[in-house]
Amino acid sequence: MIPRLQALRVALVVLGIVCIALGPLMLLWPSGWRWEPHQPHYEQMIVGIYFTLGVCLLLAARDPLRHLSLIWFTVWSSIVHASIMIVQALSGAREHGHLLGDVPALFIAAAVLATLAPRRAAAERQLGIG
Repeated sequence: MIPRLQALRVALVVLGIVCIALGPLMLLWPSGWRWEPHQPHYEQMIVGIYFTLGVCLLLAARDPLRHLSLIWFTVWSSIVHASIMIVQALSGAREHGHLLGDVPALFIAAAVLATLAPRRAAAERQLGIG
């Protein structure tokens, strides 16, 4: 069995790569990853934000215990983002593809990271702090 910290590192790398790949995902599966009407300025902004998050997650994979605030930000922002998107996807028939694309991807990412990331007190014990 992979130790929990190693599994967290793997999850951070995989999620980081997915975040970096958001632009290509929008092109390959538009109904699951791109919102209509097509808004290139919005897409550039969101791809830029997620690209940056992806790079930060890859860096955090080196030493996850020292990057818990980033990991928990990713968990909670993913939950909030997916929750808003679920309401929006249900409000328009042409957006239902998101219920099979980016919405579950965000909830899965949040669940995996929340399951694997230690809470602050546990991390401090592992690091010998406090």
